[in-house]
Amino acid sequence: MATDGFTTCLWFDGQAEEAAHFYVSVFKNSSVGKVARYPEGAMQPAGSVMTVEFTANGHTFLALNGGPQFKFTEATSFMIFCENQEEIDRYWTKLLEGGGEPGPCGWLKDQYGLSWQVVPDTLDAMVTDPDPAKAARVTAAFMAMGKFDIAALERAYAGE
Repeated sequence: MATDGFTTCLWFDGQAEEAAHFYVSVFKNSSVGKVARYPEGAMQPAGSVMTVEFTANGHTFLALNGGPQFKFTEATSFMIFCENQEEIDRYWTKLLEGGGEPGPCGWLKDQYGLSWQVVPDTLDAMVTDPDPAKAARVTAAFMAMGKFDIAALERAYAGE
C-alpha cells in the first residue's frame, strides 16, 4: 500500500468510494487503487465498501467506511501550496463542488467535511519577512480574505 512511509486514513460514513473518486478528480498524479468489501458478520452490510486505497497528488490515502461515529474537524486540514492564482482558483472551485463551505484565510471544507487550506506558495516567505511591517501588512490582508488573492497580498507586501 504506502510507498511513502505512511498513509493517511480518512473515516467516512458510507462515502469512501465516492470521496476517493472525487479527490482523484481534483488532483493530478492521482489514482484509485484496491477496494475492499465488508464480509458477512462485519460492522457494515456484507459486500459494502470497507476501504478504498487512493493516491492524490502522489500521497497515499485509505478511505474507510467506518460509520457515523467520527466526523472531520478543522483540527486537521490539508494544505495545498499553489504557484499562481489560477491554481488557487481551480482548487478552491473544485473542492467546494457538491456543497463545500468556504472559510476565512484560505480555508474551506469540502462536501465531506474535510478541511483544506488553499494557499499561495509565497505566503510563508511574506509573513516571515524580516521586515515586520511587510509581514504585518500581509497578515492583515490575508486575515480579511476568504479565498486568497495573490495580487492583493503582493500589493500589501509592497506597501501599496
